[in-house]
Amino acid sequence: MGVTGAKKDILSAVYDKHSDMLFRLALAQLGNSEDAMDAVHDVFLKFFDVQPDFRDGEHERAWFIRSTVNRCHDIQRHKKIRSHPSLDEIGDVAAHGDEREATRQLYRALSALPEKYSSVITLHYLEGFSVEEIATMLRITQSGVKMRLSRGREALRRYIETEEE
Repeated sequence: MGVTGAKKDILSAVYDKHSDMLFRLALAQLGNSEDAMDAVHDVFLKFFDVQPDFRDGEHERAWFIRSTVNRCHDIQRHKKIRSHPSLDEIGDVAAHGDEREATRQLYRALSALPEKYSSVITLHYLEGFSVEEIATMLRITQSGVKMRLSRGREALRRYIETEEE
């Protein structure tokens, strides 16, 4: 059964709008590009199958983020892994040279953190979402987001200090 032109256009537009952000979020949680691509692919298949009705763009974005986080949890459970520092194929996320190495180090550090910290740090600092938006998307309180940001920054600092030694 083929995809109609209108559905294809909608899927293409939504994919263009959200895929990069979702990939970075999944990569920060899963630690490798293959699993991250699989998670994003699965989320878009779910979107296509379910065809949810969104109130607005904010609701749409929150649905994609929540679905990606949930899919990452499923993948982690299936593989029985919680974190792994190998991010050899992060190269296409960064532009080039020293920036690429800095990006590798950042994602390596993020993947070493517990998911609850890496997801809020990724959403806030890399994707630019506010504390209020993250709280809504992840269905936690704003103070919970602030606490996770604080603890996540501290965990990142400790990780970086350990790596430098």
